[in-house]
Amino acid sequence: MPSHLPDAPPQSERTAVSGCTSRVPPGTDSRLSPPPIVRSRKSLRTTDSPINFYIQKALETPGLISLAAGLVDEGSLPCEAVAQACQAVLLDPRRGPAALQYGSTQGLPRLREQVLHLLGQADGCSPHELNLTPDDVVLTTGSQQLLYLLAEVLLDPGDIVLTEAPSYFVFHSVLQSHGVQVLGVPVDEGGLCLPALEELWEQLARQGAAERVKLLYTVDYFQNPTGWTLAAERRPQLLELVQRFSRRQRVLVVEDAAYRELRYEGPDLPSLKSLDRDNRWVVYAGTFSKPCAPGLKCGYALLPPEIREPILHLKGNHDFGSAHLVQHLLAELIDRGEYQRQRDRLRPLYRHKRDVMLDELAATLGQEAGIRWSRPAGGLYVWLAFADLDTGPQGALAQAALEEGVLYVPGEFAYLPADGERPPHHACRLSFGVATPEQIREGIRRLHRAVRRVRHSTGTASAGQLNSPAVPPRGTVA
Repeated sequence: MPSHLPDAPPQSERTAVSGCTSRVPPGTDSRLSPPPIVRSRKSLRTTDSPINFYIQKALETPGLISLAAGLVDEGSLPCEAVAQACQAVLLDPRRGPAALQYGSTQGLPRLREQVLHLLGQADGCSPHELNLTPDDVVLTTGSQQLLYLLAEVLLDPGDIVLTEAPSYFVFHSVLQSHGVQVLGVPVDEGGLCLPALEELWEQLARQGAAERVKLLYTVDYFQNPTGWTLAAERRPQLLELVQRFSRRQRVLVVEDAAYRELRYEGPDLPSLKSLDRDNRWVVYAGTFSKPCAPGLKCGYALLPPEIREPILHLKGNHDFGSAHLVQHLLAELIDRGEYQRQRDRLRPLYRHKRDVMLDELAATLGQEAGIRWSRPAGGLYVWLAFADLDTGPQGALAQAALEEGVLYVPGEFAYLPADGERPPHHACRLSFGVATPEQIREGIRRLHRAVRRVRHSTGTASAGQLNSPAVPPRGTVA
């Protein structure tokens, strides 16, 4: 027995799952009334992502058209190509057993080399020019695992993370579970508004809080939820700003490029990582889910050397490495050119779906006052903003839309409340990923009927004097 045990936390800090703090009286049968299970403070800060409700609702409700969840087009999934790759790998007497054996925590060397080659192709430069090698690549179980591992390695309660506002709300859930403060920076059609970012950073410096900033998170290609892309001229300026405000500690930029390969219009833009020639400032997070198949559940990260080993140590505690067979399959798909062909097939498919959605928005909601939307050049999302309607989960529009048989994601999920105030709630995210063109048209018509119902009930149906949306987005004016 140890001579001294550490003091237990006060009873007020020990919270039980049941919420009950009573003890079982002596002589009571503990099988009938067991003591409570005490959860960690981190667990108590962790909540379910709101998108899970919308996925479940869509699956459980026949006839409901979901324009909510960012699922991919099912008819385009490369079943035959994956089956052929699986056969090629498993029937190979050398590769088959290797693919079914444990792999390394960092991931299959061949696939890490291919990741570097694909990034170099996209950015028009060699890995050597970027000071990158396969050792700088870590393969993860989807890009979501990478985001969680980064938070575990870098963040403590009370630290500050800067994100776009609106931003990818699933990462918000990760940040909340770590007890950090998330501060949003407005976005427009050109991505992060850099003057607003600089002003926020200067304000933090005046308050003595700038040293608490650890990460700046951006979805810089066809952003989730708005569909906007960080403009070419803002990319070097963003890195310069981060470097200028990294005084006592380095602030890392997390470049979430999940949608980069789903570009179907305009030129590709250089990644922030390609501007980070010393591999010191940018964590580049990518995924094979959106451009290939989510069921393969494989992502990757290019990491500065100082955090690569800490990430691997933590990942080793998670899983000893992501699914090895999946990594072999992806390497085979890339070697055969099937991955590249799948990516190229998806671009015109999603462009057509986007055009269908935009055309239907113009034909229906375009006839209503005070409604605007974004026009993405890639990705899966359109951001729809209203001057007068509450789009929140408890608002009249969400209920009316559900009654009409269509789902959207309330825009307020993409913001975090400040000082207890309700986040902006006059916009919503529409996804055209999984719905067919016919479902997209019908879904927008149903949403239009819901809008007219709510406006009629509130007396704003003919509001020709409606103001501009009271939320940051500025998209195509219908």
